[in-house]
Amino acid sequence: MNLAKTDDFDHQLMKKTVKYTIFSTNWGCFGIAANNRGLLRTHLPAASPEIVKSRLLKNLGGAEYDKNLFRPLQKQITAYFEGTCVNFGKDIPLDFGNLTEFSRLVLNICRSISFGQTISYAELAKRAGRPRATRAVGNALAQNPLPLIIPCHRVIYSNGNIGGFSATGGVRTKKMLICHEQKGFLWGH
Repeated sequence: MNLAKTDDFDHQLMKKTVKYTIFSTNWGCFGIAANNRGLLRTHLPAASPEIVKSRLLKNLGGAEYDKNLFRPLQKQITAYFEGTCVNFGKDIPLDFGNLTEFSRLVLNICRSISFGQTISYAELAKRAGRPRATRAVGNALAQNPLPLIIPCHRVIYSNGNIGGFSATGGVRTKKMLICHEQKGFLWGH
């Protein structure tokens, strides 16, 4: 066996090491998983760390716990659930894995929706340069591996109806997040 190839293979494995953390917020336990390229997944608050861990790490295998993973982001997320107006910046590195180019485009555009604001699926499709692709936008949002950081909960129907939500808690959680942000926005946090 060629040693250079073995070293290269080991280096590739090291680059793909997944780390995770689970921490407490006012809404429950929140989870983050990342590799050296950026965030891979987030998990919205749930009642127990065990629930978050099993869902967060599904199909990731061999993830290592790191309580300091993205520590500044942990503080922002905690503040968000305390009612502080937090816009998660585009400086947070993300790894979208195997998502399509269109899904990546939609999710990146979605990142620019500010705290307390909502837009329609149709408007997001328009911003993506595909004004007739409303359903495709919805499908891309349903694949969002980073709820909250990519605020897909801020996308609703043109008629004001809430629409779907594939993250933990479904539509109920989406409504709670929108209400939470509107209150924080009105209070000037």
